[in-house]
Amino acid sequence: ITELTLPSARFPLEMARDADAGINSVLTYQLTSNPFFSLASRDNPGGKKQPELVLDRVLDREKQSFFELLLTAVDGGDPSRSGTVQIRVNVTDANDNSPVFSQSVYEARVAENLPAGSLVLRVRATDADTGSNGRGFYFFGNVPDDIREYFSVDSETGEVRTAGPLDFEKTSKYSFALEARDGGGLTGHCEMQIDIMDENDNAPEITILSLSSPVPEDAPAGTVVVLLKVRDRDSGENGQVSCQLSGEAPLSIVASPGGSYKVLVLVKGLDREEAAFHELVLRAIDGGDPARTGTGQLRVTVLDANDNAPVFSEAEYTVHVPEDVPVGSVLITVTATDADEGQYGHVKYS
Repeated sequence: ITELTLPSARFPLEMARDADAGINSVLTYQLTSNPFFSLASRDNPGGKKQPELVLDRVLDREKQSFFELLLTAVDGGDPSRSGTVQIRVNVTDANDNSPVFSQSVYEARVAENLPAGSLVLRVRATDADTGSNGRGFYFFGNVPDDIREYFSVDSETGEVRTAGPLDFEKTSKYSFALEARDGGGLTGHCEMQIDIMDENDNAPEITILSLSSPVPEDAPAGTVVVLLKVRDRDSGENGQVSCQLSGEAPLSIVASPGGSYKVLVLVKGLDREEAAFHELVLRAIDGGDPARTGTGQLRVTVLDANDNAPVFSEAEYTVHVPEDVPVGSVLITVTATDADEGQYGHVKYS
């Protein structure tokens, strides 16, 4: 009997036979007490009673899959005689149960550098029905197309795996629905929440926002020469950056309050006559393990200032001149040089 059979349905049973005659062959039937079934009878054209099994309550195969009843036929003799037969009622399955996931929400944390095909987690749904009605297959629910670019689900096993490279900096969390569908078309649903864990896969980036070059050599200490932006797209310690400066220039790095900007300032005066330019290497190091490094190069040119006086080649010149030397004669040629350049280094004599 299918479990969807409605109450009051009747099922004819085999009639008993009695070889006696008359009252000794008149039969009545009795059924063991059961809340789901009762016994009824109807008269056959020959005058004999046909026993029938009557369903009194709705069946549920998932609660009870079979019933064992005892049918007794009693004749009208004195003393009476009886015969019995066992009736086994098998309740056949109907697809009246949907698949049910073991969890309504599945959560997982995976690293962003997992290779494609890596196992994220395994979902499981059960169905109280039997056969194809109780076998579930797994599918994506109504999800955006990009979910299928990053994840796949095995319809047989319920394994959720990566389908493409994950990037924490692009998306740090995915939420989508999975569906279990049985052979009869009934479905169950669950929610997937996958958190992507940051890996130190990005090196710090150094961007020069402004550069004051050339810098006058008489610029005072504290003058801002370079404004930098330092960024690391990772998060947490992986995104915390410290900066170092290498080179001979009298410059120092100062962090701005926001943390993402740095300035290079003069710590003492420049001297173009000692160095006309300075080559600098900036190094940004993050807090990952192992750490990643970003570098940048700068060339700061020093602008000349008139900070040097002309210097004669000799501190004192001595010339011996005859008293009859003609007017206009060259007595001596003196030379003076100036360490400055351009107009500051051009010397005139008087």
